[in-house]
Amino acid sequence: MTERVKKIYDRLNAREYRKLRSGEKLSFAQEFSREGLSLARRSGKRLLRLVQAERAILFPEDEIGFYRTIAEIPPLLTETENKERCEKHFVFDSGGVANISSNYADTISRGLESKRADIVSGLKDNVNESEREELAAMLDCIDAAELLAEKYRVEAERTGCSALATALARVPKEGATTYYEALVFLRLLNFLLWLNGNKHNTLGRFDVYMYPYFAEDVAERRLTKQRAVELTEEFFLSLNFDADLYPGVQQGDNGQSLMLGGVDKKGGEVFNELSRICLESSCELKLIDPKINVRVDKNTLDEVYRLGTRLTKQGLGFPQYSNDDVVIPALISLGYDEDDARDYTVAACWEFIVPGKGMDIPNIDALCFPAAVDRAIRAAEESDSFEDVLARADAEIVKETRRIAESVKNISVEPSPFQSILMDGCVERGVDIAEGGKYNNYGIHGAGLANAVDALASVRKNVFVEKNFGLSTLIAALDENFAGYEHERALMLAAPKMGNNDDSVDEIAVRLLDTFSRACAELRNERGGRYRAGTGTAMYYIWLSRELGATADGRKKGEPFAANYSPSIDERTAGVLSVIQSFTKPDLKKTCNGGPLTLEFHDTVFRNEDGIDKVAALVKTYIAMGGHQLQLNSVNRDTLLDAKRNPEAHKNLIVRVWGWSGYFNELDEEYQNHVIKRLEYIN
Repeated sequence: MTERVKKIYDRLNAREYRKLRSGEKLSFAQEFSREGLSLARRSGKRLLRLVQAERAILFPEDEIGFYRTIAEIPPLLTETENKERCEKHFVFDSGGVANISSNYADTISRGLESKRADIVSGLKDNVNESEREELAAMLDCIDAAELLAEKYRVEAERTGCSALATALARVPKEGATTYYEALVFLRLLNFLLWLNGNKHNTLGRFDVYMYPYFAEDVAERRLTKQRAVELTEEFFLSLNFDADLYPGVQQGDNGQSLMLGGVDKKGGEVFNELSRICLESSCELKLIDPKINVRVDKNTLDEVYRLGTRLTKQGLGFPQYSNDDVVIPALISLGYDEDDARDYTVAACWEFIVPGKGMDIPNIDALCFPAAVDRAIRAAEESDSFEDVLARADAEIVKETRRIAESVKNISVEPSPFQSILMDGCVERGVDIAEGGKYNNYGIHGAGLANAVDALASVRKNVFVEKNFGLSTLIAALDENFAGYEHERALMLAAPKMGNNDDSVDEIAVRLLDTFSRACAELRNERGGRYRAGTGTAMYYIWLSRELGATADGRKKGEPFAANYSPSIDERTAGVLSVIQSFTKPDLKKTCNGGPLTLEFHDTVFRNEDGIDKVAALVKTYIAMGGHQLQLNSVNRDTLLDAKRNPEAHKNLIVRVWGWSGYFNELDEEYQNHVIKRLEYIN
């Protein structure tokens, strides 16, 4: 990195900049309520007030900047209003628009004044009251964006940040004309989305919408590779400065995912020189943001896999790979238009979404496979066939899927006029994206699959094949958390497990996932969208396992499931290839909400070029075998254990948690322990 970027990098890691934030806690809800403002107008006015309260801060070396000084985003609703809302509606997460991908390309190319003209034109039409309120709120949001830019332009002139001052004289009012202006515009939009309370802002297909600026600059000799790397690295750094303020289950769970590669809307290859620069920049910076994703397919060049593997070597837990050969057909089968399916990106973690057009909620809840299997076992206590247990498990999965769908009806989502400006069709129709987009599907995670499969494999072997004990004895052992049933537990632990390329076990996984996908396919949500079955867990591998008692795979009460689509956490498989073989047997086009096969490699695997090539070839093999998504982690258990003992010596140690990466020492202990416990492959 250049000397200038190194100064910014050192400032980030020193964390001293956080002391510049205001401790002021703002509150507008009571005032807005007394004035009788609609939620749309409240949202627009809140953003404008927050920008007015923000203080522009720049350092001499900054060319991009934007640092939060207001730490907390005040609610739109009073406590009484929010209580009434929750009593009448299903409110997901914080109840706001989040975890979707904006159409950055349109806004960055046109500028906000062009958007303003469209809004003003719309207000002149014969619009209803709701549309008028929404459009007026959008104007407040544009005022807020331009006010923030002007604050920073003035501060840039004062502090001698001349490049930034020049850029902000043009953007965001007008469209960007250079790669640098486009980066400044994108950073401003990202900043404002967070300030507006829009959680988990994915950056989408960065090398698609930013490449035209990059390519033209290079062609016109305005941009060298060194300068492009410098600017890209500064932009990446800027995404990390306020990451501690971004809400999530844990620090780092902020959804700042960035997609590279894949095909364009016509099916042409996207991966380009800017894609390479992004991978190389992330590799050099070694930061938690942006979380890099790479789209690949059967035609992807080996170079891409090697570049990705060099990034994996850094221990950041990314890139995460998505397979176009599986994902695009899967999305088409779910009702996405082909050109939209080809344009997919990922949400906060891994869920597949379409930029600018989707108001999908891809993580609305999770199905607990082990709990469904446990209920099936108990219901089948008098059964004399394993097939009956399986049939009962199928029925429990269908029942739970339907229960989830029923529980999320009558949803309430707060309007977000600013986010709506960045989405297709909202300005033209005077409608908030909270009311829905072109796609309004809901995703349901599938947690603990391997534990459920292992439990059923154990039941088949111990109860019905070898008859080591009956179902009544098994249920008694589970109820006692195996106290007094140590022998029975040992037999359960010794039963075949998923991840060893054992067809008799893996066929159970195929069946459970097929049942889950069929159950989802039968349902529609109240917005006309579909339910998408997935193989990810999100935080549910911790949450759901806390609530579940002992299970028939030998797992004790409260012990965690594996994260995502992976072997059970205590299973020592025959090897990484056998894991890939097991986990590609299901037809993953059917469960394509997202959820990667997650593998941990000891960091010594990457010690030389031969190791890099082998891991790259492994990724390529998984894609060729029909895997849908893959994330690899480079870890060292000794380092992690030392970080627990001596946190100050490892304050910048990064680990992959489930679909995101964070600083190890900022995680709750149960998440730290889960990462430590995962199996490390050494070859």
